[in-house]
Amino acid sequence: MSITEEKTRSRNKPSGLVFWLILLILVMTARLSLAQAQQSPAGGQTGGSIEELKKTAPKVYIDCGSCDLDYIKTEIPFVNYVRERKEADVHVLITTLATGSGGREYTLTFIGQNRFQGQDDLFRYFSHKTDTEEEIRAGLTEVLKIGLMAYVNRTPIREKIKVDFQKEEATPAPAADRWKSWVFSLSTSGYFRGEQAHASESVRGSFSANRVTRDMKFNFTASASYSHDRYTYEDQNLESSTRTFGGSGLFVKSLGEHWSAGFFYSVTSSTYSNHRLKINVSPAIEFDLFPYSESTRRQLRFLYKIGPTLARYFEETLYDKVKETLLSQSLAITLDLREKWGSISTSVEGSHYFHDLSKHQVSIFNVISLNLVKGLNAYLFGGASLIHDQLSLPKGGATWEEVILQRKMLATSYNYFLAVGVSYSFGSIFTNVVNPRFGSVSSGGIHIEVD
Repeated sequence: MSITEEKTRSRNKPSGLVFWLILLILVMTARLSLAQAQQSPAGGQTGGSIEELKKTAPKVYIDCGSCDLDYIKTEIPFVNYVRERKEADVHVLITTLATGSGGREYTLTFIGQNRFQGQDDLFRYFSHKTDTEEEIRAGLTEVLKIGLMAYVNRTPIREKIKVDFQKEEATPAPAADRWKSWVFSLSTSGYFRGEQAHASESVRGSFSANRVTRDMKFNFTASASYSHDRYTYEDQNLESSTRTFGGSGLFVKSLGEHWSAGFFYSVTSSTYSNHRLKINVSPAIEFDLFPYSESTRRQLRFLYKIGPTLARYFEETLYDKVKETLLSQSLAITLDLREKWGSISTSVEGSHYFHDLSKHQVSIFNVISLNLVKGLNAYLFGGASLIHDQLSLPKGGATWEEVILQRKMLATSYNYFLAVGVSYSFGSIFTNVVNPRFGSVSSGGIHIEVD
């Protein structure tokens, strides 16, 4: 090998090193540029990735006991759902009322909290009696989506929202109501159950007619039912049956935002209560401390009734009566509140007969659900009555079969029922994920969740 060749190879060594060094720099630069391009939003936007934008989305607490929350989370994925109301930026309180057509009026109250403090709104959705569950949840979710947009628009995730408008060829004129707000319903049902030692069956039918406008409300319902039970134990057979039919209703006329007047009426026949025939008509007047227009959120109603009752009995009563005409009056006070901290529904009613003031009854009924502190909730459902007006009790009493099977009303000076519960949850505040695998698992009593 010549001296010239050796010198040439020596000069080529650093040139090769520089080549590989430059190539390495180019590769690293390309990878860095690619990473930056992936992090930058398309179109020159500066918002960031979906995951980053979702972190800035409003935190929403849905306060609705009958809503399909999994469906809502699936259809409205651009907000963060939290399980604790105090953590939310938006508390959505959904309340309902029955409409005259047999549907429901849903009131969606949007309450701004934390960063949206003071930014409140209200929307309404009306369902029809003939709507399916799918149609109702879809319609309610659309209204919820529209209401949330006012808050979403104030966060960076609005960059990923598209607004769509469904244009119709022509807007049809509203059809005339040939039924004049009248709604009629017919229903029938049967229940049958059996095993070797016991069999039972019951059938029921009903008819209703309703007409509700802003100025008046009329309701009439008639029903009939029959039930039969058979028990077999060793060589003994026990059979019992009850029959009940009747009708009831009301008519009420609006007298403004706080007053209403009308009457209640009922016609019944029941082997259980010993009434061959019982007819009652009671004029009534009501005052609501709050305007009726706020009834989905709060009510404090005072309802007074007075009227005669015509009674005919199957058996002679303890008071030696087979028929009698009675006059009675009653006063009921009802408080209904639905707020961020929970809901309260309490009713107290007292009544008596005029011919003997000792024949009276006092009742109380409560449904209370409270959000005590963060993660801690309690509920109470119960009622009680002091009973001193059982004028229809038969003198002959009841057989042991009728007592065991509860086929006849028994003498008592009181009754009550009570259900209480408490729940505490802690951990992650977010509930965005919907996972339907293996269905859902629920339990009662004290319930603790660990996320």
